[in-house]
Amino acid sequence: MSFRSPWLTFILGVLIGEQVCILAAPFAVPKDQTRVSVQDVLNPYPGKPRLTFKKDGTFKVTVFSDLHFGENPWDSWGPQQDVDSLALMNTVLADEKPDFVVINGDLITGENTFRENSTTLVDEIVGPLNKAKIPFSSTHGNHDNQANITHEEEIQRELKVAPLSYTRMAPRGVGGVEGPGNYWVPIFRDAQDRAPILVLWFFDSRGGFSPNPDSEPLPDWVDESVAAWIQSESLAMEKAWGPAESRAAVAFVHIPPHAIEVLQNSLDPNKNPGLNADLLGSGSVQDSSAEGNDQPFWDSLNGNIKNLHAVISGHDHGNEWCAREPTKDVIFCFDKHSGYGGYGDASWGYGVRNLFFHTPDPRASVETWIRLQAGETRARVMLDDTYGR
Repeated sequence: MSFRSPWLTFILGVLIGEQVCILAAPFAVPKDQTRVSVQDVLNPYPGKPRLTFKKDGTFKVTVFSDLHFGENPWDSWGPQQDVDSLALMNTVLADEKPDFVVINGDLITGENTFRENSTTLVDEIVGPLNKAKIPFSSTHGNHDNQANITHEEEIQRELKVAPLSYTRMAPRGVGGVEGPGNYWVPIFRDAQDRAPILVLWFFDSRGGFSPNPDSEPLPDWVDESVAAWIQSESLAMEKAWGPAESRAAVAFVHIPPHAIEVLQNSLDPNKNPGLNADLLGSGSVQDSSAEGNDQPFWDSLNGNIKNLHAVISGHDHGNEWCAREPTKDVIFCFDKHSGYGGYGDASWGYGVRNLFFHTPDPRASVETWIRLQAGETRARVMLDDTYGR
C-alpha cells in the first residue's frame, strides 16, 4: 500500500513549519520505504541521475542563450539560421564537454513561426543535447510567450522528448501569469553525499504575449509570488541540508533584473571585459514599464540565497560583460548570443558563456569566459569576492 499526500503533508509541516508548497507535485512512497527522510522530500528528481562534480573536483556549465529557432519558416533564410545554430551547438558541445548545459531563454521566436510546429522546434533544439547525453535545464524568455507558444508548452514538450532535461515547473500559484519556470537543480560533490554543494536556480521573467485568441502583453519581470517561494525553498533547504553557507549558488533568468541597467554607465573595459554593444533601457531589463515591479524578486534572491556567485541573463544580444551590482553586492553577467536567429550583427559573433568550478568549495572562485563558435575565447574573469570592487 502506498502512502500519499496526507502523510507527506504532515512530514513537511513538521520539518518546515507548514511551508508545504515546496514540492512540484505529490509523489508516492515506494512500498518498501517505511520512512521518508528530509533529503528525500527535497529531491525533486527521484527518477533522474544525481548530478555531481567530476572525480577531479571540477564542474563545467555551458550556457546557450537566445537561440531563436523557428523564424520565417516560409522561406529559406529562417530554417538556415536553425541549421547554423545546430552546427554551433554540436561544435561547442564536442569541444567543451560540459557537465551541465543551461539554455537561458528565447529558445523560439514564437511570434514568427507556425502554431502547428512551434513545440516541435523544441525537438530540434534538444537534439544535440540528447545525442551527447548531457543533462541540461532551460529558462524561457519573452519570445517563448507568444500567440503561437507558451513557456508551459515548451517545458512540457522538453520533458517529453529530452530524458536528461532537469527543467520543471513551480508549484501552482508561483510565477504569475505565464511564468511557470521557477525551480532549482541540486549538484552534489559525489553521488553518496547527503546534501548538494551547489544549487542552480532558474527563474521565469515572463514577457511577450499571451496565447491566442485573446493575445495581450504580459508582465516582463519575475512575479512577486516568486519572492516568498525563494524564502520558503531556502528555509526548507537549511532544515534538510544545514546552513546555506555550506553550498554555493548561481541564478539564471532570461531578462536582466532592472537593477542592472545603471551598471552600464560605469563599465571599465579592463575590469568588465566583453562586448558592450546593446544600450540598456526600456524593454532591455525586467520591469520596463514601471520601476519597482521586480524588486521583491531581487530582494528575496539576494537576501535568501547565500554564496551566490552570479546572476546570469541573456536577452540583450550585444552584451557579454560581468559587473558587480553594489546595492546587493552581487555579480551579474550577460550570456553570449548563441543562435543565428534574433537580432544581431555578424561582427558580434556567436557563442556561449562557460562557468568552470575548479573545486566544490562553495566559497572558491568560479572562472567564466565567452567562447565563440570557432574556438576564440574572451572576457575571462574570476567570480569571487574581489571581482568588481
